[in-house]
Amino acid sequence: MSKLKLYNTLNRRVEEFKPLNPQNVGYYSCGPTVYDYAHIGHARTYIFADILQRTLEFNGFKVKRVMNITDVGHLTSDSDTGEDKMELASRRSGKGASREKKTVWEIAKFYSDDFMHTLNKLNIKKPDIICRATEEIKAMIGLVKTLEDKGFTYEIEDGVYFDTGKLPDYGKMTGQNFQELKKSLRAGARVEMTVGKKNITDFALWKKTPEGIKRQMEWDSPWGKGFPGWHIECSAMSMKYLGPAFDIHSGGVDHIKIHHTNEIAQSEAATGQQFVRYWLHAGHLLVEGEKMSKSKKNFLRLKNLAERKFLPLALRYLFLTSSYRQQQNFTWKSMIASQIAYDELTDITAQLKRSMQSGERVSISEEKLNKADAFREEFVESINEDLNTSRAMSVLWKAVKSNIPPGDKYDLLLLFDEVLGLGLSGIETEKEYQVPPNILELINKRETMRLQKKYEVADRIRKEIEKQGYTVEDMEKGTKVMPVKPYTGVGNEKKEFEKSG
Repeated sequence: MSKLKLYNTLNRRVEEFKPLNPQNVGYYSCGPTVYDYAHIGHARTYIFADILQRTLEFNGFKVKRVMNITDVGHLTSDSDTGEDKMELASRRSGKGASREKKTVWEIAKFYSDDFMHTLNKLNIKKPDIICRATEEIKAMIGLVKTLEDKGFTYEIEDGVYFDTGKLPDYGKMTGQNFQELKKSLRAGARVEMTVGKKNITDFALWKKTPEGIKRQMEWDSPWGKGFPGWHIECSAMSMKYLGPAFDIHSGGVDHIKIHHTNEIAQSEAATGQQFVRYWLHAGHLLVEGEKMSKSKKNFLRLKNLAERKFLPLALRYLFLTSSYRQQQNFTWKSMIASQIAYDELTDITAQLKRSMQSGERVSISEEKLNKADAFREEFVESINEDLNTSRAMSVLWKAVKSNIPPGDKYDLLLLFDEVLGLGLSGIETEKEYQVPPNILELINKRETMRLQKKYEVADRIRKEIEKQGYTVEDMEKGTKVMPVKPYTGVGNEKKEFEKSG
């Protein structure tokens, strides 16, 4: 088997993956801030994280994956100012269509549940440990105290801050030195200068509750009542469950410059060890060429795709056609193409499964055995070359269209799907269903017209049957009737796409 190679953001190059422990991999993937629904951009990042886990396991590693749920401390500004997104969501609840004001805890549960539902729909493996920030406050306070004891902190009116000026290699993952990073942050205006901060790059470890304010989420600490900074949460939780040094940390590309840079700084300052060996980041998702936002009405969730009859795993299929590191542009046309391709793949899988169940397995010649082995090797090479899923999908289709026997073809598809996660092992050969009496009546009328050679009438009846959600296929031993797949194409979308090629 070819060796697994991954693009390491820390060193900005593709490297052979060598875990700290030869067989066990510690892996932390950034989870959601649960103040709103997960959208398809989030889905792309979590599918990438899932593909990474599956690829590691495919290569024989035992993976311990930890994911956080941020339910406190993520502020509306990167400058450690603004409101906690959770508190803001609570304050805004009860307005508009929703008349019931919700607590922060209710909001966290609601959106956490929705997020887990999204993971399930996309066939994303549940991480071994899912840790909530609000349940790990003790570990966060302990880490801040360690940093304080080592002289890396200072206290100002609104909280306890990490002094980035005391860490010579602060910002190393960005490829910039300390002075360059400070200059770029000022130019980008992503981080403002909070009164009392020594450097623009310094960040909050613990935020104090302002005098006269009562927050829904606040805890006692050595520095007064307050709540943890966003960055300290991931360091404290990842090190609690994976140790002071572990193998892989993944997330979105937008986390590189601030969130992940700060995680590295505080963790390595506290332990004196390299925090994470390999950092992997997923690129942004655009929608029809634009950044996703509610104001542009292009903030898409799985629910919006379902309303247009697209399947969640067709979206997963779409994301697998592009490199996880590259920016990808979601379009409705590409979604239609992916649904059509996914339908074809599942149909073929069902046919191969039927032939297996009917005992049609035939012996494989040496030539075809070599061909099957070549497909297998090419697939492994593809995924092991920095998770090249687009090439892996190409290998899958080459195998599908090859002349190797159905049984061996089916085995290959299931093997590939251990990584791709398209749910092929669960494809049913035939769903049990009952054809409604009115459709049966139309089928009988059509058969009568065909026997009388009134083909134009028979064709009109067929179109009526299809309009009511069923497909008709004339077989040697009669007519086969099946419900259409969930995706039928809203309006003439599918037909227009097929015309355009």
